[in-house]
Amino acid sequence: MQKITPFLWFDGRAEEAVNFYASVFKNSKVTSIKHWGEGSPFPKDQVMSATVELEGLKFHAFDAGPQFKFTEAISFFVDCENQAEVDYFWGKLSEGGEKSRCGWLKDKFGVSWQIVPKTLGELLGNRDTAKAKRAMAALMQMDKIIIADLENA
Repeated sequence: MQKITPFLWFDGRAEEAVNFYASVFKNSKVTSIKHWGEGSPFPKDQVMSATVELEGLKFHAFDAGPQFKFTEAISFFVDCENQAEVDYFWGKLSEGGEKSRCGWLKDKFGVSWQIVPKTLGELLGNRDTAKAKRAMAALMQMDKIIIADLENA
């Protein structure tokens, strides 16, 4: 059982969000959807909460209006095996959202993600500090991370 679960507050788009995330991540599924029902402050057929499992991690989504917004202070780090995975997740999650620097993006719901290849840590932590500094300088110029450009720096 997962002890800590991310809880995401949406403004009328929780069901769309969990379905989107389940479509992006291969080992995923929507596990529950609950509606507000009669007598609530929202339309009875509007989703109140939903649960989605992404790559074995459970997320709760809540739909309760515009009071709270997502910020970059919280993001989800997607650890990618290779450039193909970086390209896939960058493309899918940034569609309709905002691309930023160094592998960061906001999806169309305003949730922040970091799309990062496993090799980044190795390159930035290289014993040859000059190589590590060149890799960092290259990274600082990128939006989507390009592994070959980091390795060639």
